[in-house]
Order: sequence, then structure tokens, then C-alpha cells
Amino acid sequence: MSALIDGIKGNRFAVFGRAGMDMFADPIGVKSEDADTFHADLGGSSANICTGLVKLGSQASLVTSVSDDAIGRFCLNRLRHYGVDTSNIRVVGGEYRMSLAVYESRIENFQNVIYRNGAVDFQVTEEDMDKVDYSAFSAVISAGTVFAAEPSRSATFRAFDNARAAGLPVIFDIDYRPYSWPSPEVAAEVLSRAGEASDLIVGNDEEFGFMAGGIEKGFAKAKELAETPGRIVIYKMGEQGAVTLVDGQEIRTGIYPVTAVKPNGAGDSFMAGLLASVAAGHALKDAVMRGSACASIVVSQPGCAQAMPTTQQLDTFLAGHPGPTT
Repeated sequence: MSALIDGIKGNRFAVFGRAGMDMFADPIGVKSEDADTFHADLGGSSANICTGLVKLGSQASLVTSVSDDAIGRFCLNRLRHYGVDTSNIRVVGGEYRMSLAVYESRIENFQNVIYRNGAVDFQVTEEDMDKVDYSAFSAVISAGTVFAAEPSRSATFRAFDNARAAGLPVIFDIDYRPYSWPSPEVAAEVLSRAGEASDLIVGNDEEFGFMAGGIEKGFAKAKELAETPGRIVIYKMGEQGAVTLVDGQEIRTGIYPVTAVKPNGAGDSFMAGLLASVAAGHALKDAVMRGSACASIVVSQPGCAQAMPTTQQLDTFLAGHPGPTT
């Protein structure tokens, strides 16, 4: 585990996965079909993780491809606005397009419409991954969506091999999105393979259950993955908190209840908060709790990238919150 923790403490992350545009209805509570105003910002799970990390004092470089059009340039501009390194992003011409998410700030009957037709982020190649200077980073992070199609799937496994050769730990957010995959069977096989190649695996009960072939088998799957020496597995259970599996231990942690205005963005913020907190010297259990606090902060505000907290905002939230559930 020491190599994993040391890599995270190096605080320089290469992140594989997509950027996209988020459009969210305004004001809070209005349905998308009833809105006449939408706010646009950066979206996409990996871009959100990058933004969350940078806001918390880490260095993050997104490794992806973007479309050669106004939306691709919008996403590049927003990444730079948030301080994310874009030097490992390739611009791709033709008819490939950025992801677009159109959603609303409401919990009841929440709607998130995802446009992923001809997704440009799937066009990352093995050559792109070989061009990354792995010596510039201390750890790599991947969201599971990159494995849903070729050439991105093979490219990211290549990047895992490159990272391993460079001595970097691999951090994996399962991030299962059924709409991106050709079939559940392919997804279960490929995501399980990615998990076996990773040093830190983060997912929710449904995602681990999916990998195991049934939600009732999810925790057993997480425990099985955690049997590999040096690996950490974090099994998230929504309102029931999380179980961190490491060195034969089960560390149970709660959540920080808030009045949520939307459900999305929590997982990306959790990952950023967890890693930045380990990098800042917090113990693993405390880092998980800080990740949980980041998730609560994000769901209590509109948008995703813009809602990611800074270190000061996180510390202020923790100082003013009565504490986590047990």
C-alpha cells in the first residue's frame, strides 16, 4: 500500500476519460422542459475529477480527445479556466462530437439527458497514450467509461501498462454507464479486467454488484479485489456511507447529510476529495470522510465543475457541519 499512498502524496495526476459540456436548467427546481435559461459549464466525469483536484491544491492533466468545433474549444477553455493542464488533449476533426449533458437542479423526478453520439473521447489511441510523459506524474486515474469502446479501451489498458512500467499507481473509478456499452456482459468482463489492473478501486454497491453478476454479490466482489496485497477498495453505499477495504480491515464511514438540489457529480467530487486529502497528509479514514464531505457539497449546489469545493470551502463546511452519520 505504501507505493500507492506515496504516489497519491506526489499529488500530480494524469486523468484518463472524457470532458463534455453540461447545461443545467435555471432556477433551482425547474424542469428542463419548462426552463428558458440554461447555464453551461464543463462536465464529464474525468474533467470533473480534474477540476475537483485542482481546486483542492493538486495538479491534474486530462488525457483525452476533443472535437474540432466550438464545443470542443469551450471545454478546453473551461478546463484552462479551472487550472487543468490540457497539454495531453488531442483535437480530432470530422464528425466526432463532445458529450453533452442536459439536466436540472431537482431531486424529485430528476432528469439528465446525455448525448453521446459519435463520442470524440472514444478516439484516444495507443499512440496518444505513448506520447504522455509519465515521469511528470505520481499517479494515474481512470474513469470506467473510457473502456466502453475502441480505440479508447485498448489505449487505456496500454496507458495502465505504461504507468506500471513508470512505477505509477493506477486509480480506477468504476463509473459504469450502461448507455455507453455494447452489452452488460462485455462491460462486466472489461471493467473486472480494469479492476484487476488497478491499485485503488472506487465504486458504488451497484457497480461492484454489476461486476459480480448481481448486486447481492457486490460486497463479496469488493472484498475479493481487496485481497491483493497493497490494494485499497472503497465500496460506496449512498446514504449508508462507505466501507474502505485495506489490509484485511473494513473501515466504515458515514456521510454528511445536506439538503441536496441534484444527485449528480457526487462520485467525481468524492474521488477528488479523497485523493487530495491523502496527498495533503490526512489518514485514509479521514481522507474518505473529506471525500464524502466534498460529495455533499457538490449535490447541495447547481452544476458540477463549478460546485467542486476549494480546500477552504471544504474546511469551512467540516467546521460548521454537526458531523457524519454513523
